[in-house]
Amino acid sequence: MALKCGIVGLPNVGKSTLFNCLSSARAQSANFPFCTIEPNVGVITVPDERLIKLTEIDNPKKVVPTTIEIVDIAGLVKGASKGEGLGNQFLANIRETDAILHVLRCYDNDNVTHVDGSINPVRDKEVIDIELQLKDLETVENRIVKVQRQLKDATNKEAKKTFEVATKIKEALEQGISVRAVELTESEREISDNFFLLTDKPVMYVCNVDEASAKSGNAYVDAVREAVKNENAEILVIAASTEADIAELETYEEKQMFLEDIGLEEPGVNKLIHSAYKLLNLETYFTTGPDESRAWTFPEGIKAPKAAGIIHTDFEKGFIRAEVIKYDDYVSLGSESACREAGKIAVEGKGYVVQDGDIMHFRFNV
Repeated sequence: MALKCGIVGLPNVGKSTLFNCLSSARAQSANFPFCTIEPNVGVITVPDERLIKLTEIDNPKKVVPTTIEIVDIAGLVKGASKGEGLGNQFLANIRETDAILHVLRCYDNDNVTHVDGSINPVRDKEVIDIELQLKDLETVENRIVKVQRQLKDATNKEAKKTFEVATKIKEALEQGISVRAVELTESEREISDNFFLLTDKPVMYVCNVDEASAKSGNAYVDAVREAVKNENAEILVIAASTEADIAELETYEEKQMFLEDIGLEEPGVNKLIHSAYKLLNLETYFTTGPDESRAWTFPEGIKAPKAAGIIHTDFEKGFIRAEVIKYDDYVSLGSESACREAGKIAVEGKGYVVQDGDIMHFRFNV
């Protein structure tokens, strides 16, 4: 399953620079608003040392890492929900994503203009929030109008529940509260998921800082942390311009030397990808052997047949069993045959909940 993340933010906060760091596709980057008009899309591989280790053991003919699709969406401005700037088109682009990477400018630089004339990441966050909330409010109000007609039938319990949830969300949005921060029961959440609301999407706030603040952040970042403390959101500190410099280096050794010089252990873009997985409760299982070593993304808590279906729907339909090897056992023993001899291959049925790092072999019949 491919994960699709949309990079959003006000114009000129570093979205395209971040996109360029993440993807081999190059977005135009310039010092003026609306530099990005059409959304740029890039597919990036997910760094995973476990897959590298498996390829060292099996020396396969083919290696396939899992991927993330990144969409660089043009900067939103006040009034976007009403079509101001380039609003409607890009609100539609956001709707198509699984998660939002909200870039906030958290550095001072007189040579890079800000659309509002001053640096205030909390204000910038609120501008985007308001536009998304207004669009969601429009969506919910339309749903309420539609479901009110169904309420005339007193036996329609589903319509009554939908009306109650929509009204609860409408009241929150009118108070400036994003849907992800609204307390909903599991059954209410199931109903709200069908509304496909923008502010219900998982969000990661990417604080774009200068190089000196890349390790521990700064006062701007502290202000963002305080502002989002009640949201179910990730916060990542990254120096996009520095990441761009790292991305230009050709060898792994050069990149490591650069990172050591600025006091970082790994590139910020790697942290961003891992944080995106955490945000969406995603994990990875592997298939490996002499022909291919491959990483597969799956939702946390999935059972074996569903995991098999990620490879091919026939695997799920005809699922018989799964042979599972724990990653640590595979690495320590050095091969599938050695794991088999040591009794480290577990035979699991339809009720098995797949774990992060599992090495899987599915048996099926169709």
